[in-house]
Amino acid sequence: MASILLCFLVSALALISSPPPALSQNLPPIVNGLSFTFYKSSCPNLDSIVRGFLKKEFKKNIGLAAALLRVHFHDCFVQGCDASVLLDGSASGPSEKKAPPNLTLRPEAFKAINDLRALIDRKCGRVVSCADVVALAARDSVFLAGGPNYRVPLGRRDGLNFATRNVTLASLPAPTFNVSVILPILARINLDASDLVALSGGHTIGRGHCASFSNRIFPSRDPTMDQTFFKNLRLTCPSSNSTNTTVLDIRSPNVFDNKYYVDLLNRQGLFTSDEDLYMDSRTKQRVIDFALNQSFFFERFGFSMVKMGQLGVLTGGNGEIRSNCSARNAGRISMWQVGEEGDSAAY
Repeated sequence: MASILLCFLVSALALISSPPPALSQNLPPIVNGLSFTFYKSSCPNLDSIVRGFLKKEFKKNIGLAAALLRVHFHDCFVQGCDASVLLDGSASGPSEKKAPPNLTLRPEAFKAINDLRALIDRKCGRVVSCADVVALAARDSVFLAGGPNYRVPLGRRDGLNFATRNVTLASLPAPTFNVSVILPILARINLDASDLVALSGGHTIGRGHCASFSNRIFPSRDPTMDQTFFKNLRLTCPSSNSTNTTVLDIRSPNVFDNKYYVDLLNRQGLFTSDEDLYMDSRTKQRVIDFALNQSFFFERFGFSMVKMGQLGVLTGGNGEIRSNCSARNAGRISMWQVGEEGDSAAY
């Protein structure tokens, strides 16, 4: 394995026309209403409360880190970072949480967010939004798993509405999509090819369901996939409808590092959306840069996470601060995004 990896890294070096870009401490523009000191007076120990809670939880279940990071992605990509993905909705009605892409979000992640929110309320009162809790939990999940400790601007408010099934499906790129399909989806929310490669690095931790990559191993091997990797996946997923899961990063599945990109260089990316980053000329060079320079990956990941974390945020008098992250505050009318009559029947 070591000799194969060395061979691929040497090949990658040969493709580089110039050194990876210099590290930058710059941050994307911060949305008006958000700030890095938003809770300085109302909840001065917020960072230590969140990090202390998650340290204890990760000792019991390290898989929770990837689960919390994924909740943040699924929230922000669909109508903005407003904690709408946390809303349960009614027993028979629609909710964003019930849309197909969100059915594999782990229940323990939702529980952890509600437990964390209750802890913050006891320490500071109800001053911190669920949307900010989700953003902080994602950042600390990355950091506690070995990744960068990027700064998170705060001051989000929780949304009153959630997206419909069709909007959710259209907003979350599927793991079977390639770069050409994903880039236009991201362009609608002001994310570019550089953001795509950086944010995909979140797949350095976590697990994937067989159904999410069955297109690459059934009925035969995707030609872009390493042969040994393919054989091992077929052992994990004996049929296309298997409910098994496997790690997203075979080299260091519970550590947030740059090995995910090394996987891609070795044709061991799990999803089509992963491996195509190395196959597409618009993203290939950045994959190589990240595989060779973990510090550069960490810097760009933090940049893109701050950028993504400001998508469609509600601030000031918009939205609310929920007392229960899974439900609107008492007295709120149950609503969802309009424009798709009859969509609730799909649930």
